[in-house]
Amino acid sequence: MQSQFLAAINQLCDEKNISKECVVETIEAALRAAYRKDYGNKDQEIAVELDQNSGVATVYQLKEVVEDVEEEELEINEKEAKKYNKKAKVGDTVKIDVTPTNYGRIAAQAAKQVIIQKVQDAERDVMYETFKDRENELLNAIVHRVDGTNVYVNLDNKTTTNIPYDQQIPGEKYYSGQRIKLYLDKVIKTTKGPQLMISRTHPSLVKKLLELEIPEIKSNLVVIKSIAREPGVRCKVAVFSSDEKIDPIGSCVGQKGVRVQNIMDELNGERIDIIEWSEKMESYIETALAPAKTTVIQLFDKERRAKVFVQPDQRPLAIGKQGQNVRLASILTGWEIDILDIGDFEGTEPKPEKKEEVANIEDLKLSEDLIAKLSDANLTLVEQLKGLSAKDLTEVDGIDEDGGKEIVAAIKKVA
Repeated sequence: MQSQFLAAINQLCDEKNISKECVVETIEAALRAAYRKDYGNKDQEIAVELDQNSGVATVYQLKEVVEDVEEEELEINEKEAKKYNKKAKVGDTVKIDVTPTNYGRIAAQAAKQVIIQKVQDAERDVMYETFKDRENELLNAIVHRVDGTNVYVNLDNKTTTNIPYDQQIPGEKYYSGQRIKLYLDKVIKTTKGPQLMISRTHPSLVKKLLELEIPEIKSNLVVIKSIAREPGVRCKVAVFSSDEKIDPIGSCVGQKGVRVQNIMDELNGERIDIIEWSEKMESYIETALAPAKTTVIQLFDKERRAKVFVQPDQRPLAIGKQGQNVRLASILTGWEIDILDIGDFEGTEPKPEKKEEVANIEDLKLSEDLIAKLSDANLTLVEQLKGLSAKDLTEVDGIDEDGGKEIVAAIKKVA
């Protein structure tokens, strides 16, 4: 039957995820320090042996057996040494029991803080070894407790850490027991131990979630070229596939938007727009500014700047609420984008090209309510709706059978 002492050690090892040997060594080191402080001196060589069954600590002073003693604290002659070990001879080391009678109580008090510190150090070492090779990974976490703006989480190996306030999704509510996913950006070793740079706002969190949810991305059939994100509000993702048989947007969105919807749910409802990347910058910028329609785009390669001219009714869409749409498009493309009225364009306005298919659901001339419902489900392209029956469309939140029939009829008109 294990003692209370051994049970306490086993519990500590389990809770802190550190080895039993490490804890025992730490306690012995703390007891040595406590003995030197109250009974010994810095010149003595002290050893402590801890009985793991009973929890009793025995303190020994170590002395080398020599012919002529010069340092009494470190040496002993052969005759005296045989009192402690009958087989002792010159060159050996003998252990002399110097355990004080009331050492147990005094040692426990004196060693308490040292033990706590040493265990914390060991815990930090374990944390660093566990996570140093896991940078740029997705971590599963459970919210441990919430204290104001401080959110403490248990990571998948029982390590507890906190999510910095600036790395929390704005407006997201956290509660004890909540399961969330985090992005581990870096592991930094500091004087206070390793610091895990975890985030819910990093653009790479979206990338890792896409890799997790979409097999085509994980297998590199679809490549994520760029991500622009305003956490908790909106995110634009540019994707590309070199395989002509694969539709990169359709692969990411999924049937009825189910794939991208799962990611939006994980990110507290953050809207995710999937667009197709193009090596032709003019086409790329035009797509990045969707749902706004552009009329003329002028590129200035040297400055990496683009002047985008739009019709007056498209300008609010192109700019977006508080400049969000154009800001995300600029980050996504890596170009500075200026939105200008077509009336300011000095040149010949190109004639609109006849398109074989309608790009956006706005062209279906549906009611604003239906457009809003489809947009909320991230079904913003006509291509995504083709092939769906009225019954299929009723699975979209807020769309009944009549609404489904209206959408199907509108698609047939533009097909």
